[in-house]
Amino acid sequence: MAASLAVQISSQLVSSKSILPSQTWLATVLSTQKSNLPLQSLCQTALFRLLASEITTSVQPTPENTFPSAIHDIKTPSSRLKGPIVAQIVDVEDIGHSKLSQLDALESAERGEKTKGKEVIRVVPGEAEDDDPDNLGLTGAGGPHKLLLEDANGTRVYAFEYKPINGVGIGMNIGSKVVIRDAKVVRGVLMLEPGNTTLVGGKVEELHKNWREERKGRLKADIEALKEDDG
Repeated sequence: MAASLAVQISSQLVSSKSILPSQTWLATVLSTQKSNLPLQSLCQTALFRLLASEITTSVQPTPENTFPSAIHDIKTPSSRLKGPIVAQIVDVEDIGHSKLSQLDALESAERGEKTKGKEVIRVVPGEAEDDDPDNLGLTGAGGPHKLLLEDANGTRVYAFEYKPINGVGIGMNIGSKVVIRDAKVVRGVLMLEPGNTTLVGGKVEELHKNWREERKGRLKADIEALKEDDG
């Protein structure tokens, strides 16, 4: 019965989100649920848990939903990924803003503040969101962004957002899952835009926390290096 239920849930997640869960992982999730719950409720729980988990443990890798082994070959001028490929975002960088402004934005967010023009406002959970919550209140339009993606095999690939994707920004949740279809790869770098990338969502707490801490450290180091070069 449990095996049949797992198959049904897998089928639902593939058809609705193009994400194939690991059967071992799914069995663990189902073991914590009441057996009389409706299928739809179980599907929602499984999706919620999957989006909050490491992709290498919760998604079943297949040749179709993971990056090809030759994707890092910079000698290939251009190729195309058919997909759908499922990945999680493990790093994001706004290359349209200075490192100093990004550091200020991260530190302001930690204090519960964001900037609107020249005004610093206090952000209260549950109140109206900032105009651009994904960019932590940085002045002007966010991006373009450079992303580091990881698939179910643990393969990591850099991607460039050459057209703005709603929800992508340095204020986004790290560990968010994306589904990529028919995307161009230019010398080992994925080219992303709304037509080929769907942000499914989610957040992996440990990844997110570590990213914030490491990102601040990297930004500070880069800024100090620039100061030394100028000196």
